[in-house]
Amino acid sequence: MDDKRRRARVQGAWAGPAKANPHTGTMLLLGKLYHIGQAQRWGHEHDISDKQFVYKEPAEVVRRIPEPRVIEKPGTYEISTSSSGVSRLRLFPSFIEPKEADWMFEQLQREIPWRQKTNVGPDGPYQEPRLTCWYGEVPYTYSRSTMQANPHWHPLLTMLKDRIEEVTGYSFNSLLCNLYRHDKDSIDWHSDDEPELGRNPVIASLSFGETRVFQMRKKPPPEEKGDYTYVERVHVPLDHGSLLIMEEATQSDWQHRVPKEYHDRQPRINLTFRTMIAEVRPKDEGR
Repeated sequence: MDDKRRRARVQGAWAGPAKANPHTGTMLLLGKLYHIGQAQRWGHEHDISDKQFVYKEPAEVVRRIPEPRVIEKPGTYEISTSSSGVSRLRLFPSFIEPKEADWMFEQLQREIPWRQKTNVGPDGPYQEPRLTCWYGEVPYTYSRSTMQANPHWHPLLTMLKDRIEEVTGYSFNSLLCNLYRHDKDSIDWHSDDEPELGRNPVIASLSFGETRVFQMRKKPPPEEKGDYTYVERVHVPLDHGSLLIMEEATQSDWQHRVPKEYHDRQPRINLTFRTMIAEVRPKDEGR
């Protein structure tokens, strides 16, 4: 009898509540030891396993094409600075008064011996989409064709050169004249950086006739591998009688053009005064 009672007390102890040992942090349950901290951790891990892991793509860096900077008021503008130096523009919107510019335009259009130059590009010869005339003591070569020396300046051109030199403090000995007959005449992206012009040449651009937008874009850094998509841009509307001076590193660090347009444009004459330093081997460049 005593033996049966002892077995009942032992079995009852097994079925009774678990008693934790305050010193060891363990509890006795159905003959097995469980560490309380482990039990809590296991329950937490079970909660995590119920959650789904969602992969998110890293945020993509969005590059925006910068809006062109528009320059139309008189003044001096430093448009960039690099190891080549400062690129600077000087704009004189009313360098020639309108009435005076009217008769100058008519005389230049009528009396300059305009012709259409033939260049040589990757696909062979092509005619420039504008008319030109060259004045200077030395020939001028670009796009693999040469304009012969022409020292016989028209008197009006000489007078304009003298006036520009007086105002700007620069001297010029050569001039490329361009006649844009209509909206489809243009000049493509290029820099006036032929070896004959020397380092950091100054170009004085005088315009008559229809207003056309002179567009500029900064040359991309080497890591862009020739991609002009995200470069800085400058637009300068060149009005009747306006003068634009390009100085310092502008030809080293920037390109410019006058693009075709898709609505009617009247004729425009552009005179680009420059200084030729010597007859050196020309640089091939398409325009």
